Formats: sequence, structure tokens, C-alpha cells
Amino acid sequence: MCDDNRRNEVERTINALVNSRAVAPRYGKPAYVLHGTVTVAAIRLWLRT
Repeated sequence: MCDDNRRNEVERTINALVNSRAVAPRYGKPAYVLHGTVTVAAIRLWLRT
């Protein structure tokens, strides 16, 4: 049962990041820019909860 709860939490977090406008795919940008954007969006999501 614990695995299902954790999986649900991970799926909801990924969906929240994907729905964030900051993490929209930007073609032609270096990978480190996308990595930094995802990191900042994850921190903002973490601080909001």
C-alpha cells in the first residue's frame, strides 16, 4: 500500500511540474537551462506545500 501512495505522490508532482508554464519545452536551449528551470520549479512547488 505504501508503494501506491508514493507512486501517486510522484505522479502528482510530475504533473504539477509539467503543468507549470516555466517548464514548457523550449527547443534549441541547452540542457542545463532546462535542468535549472525544472529545479527552480520544483523548489517553488516544494515551498508552496
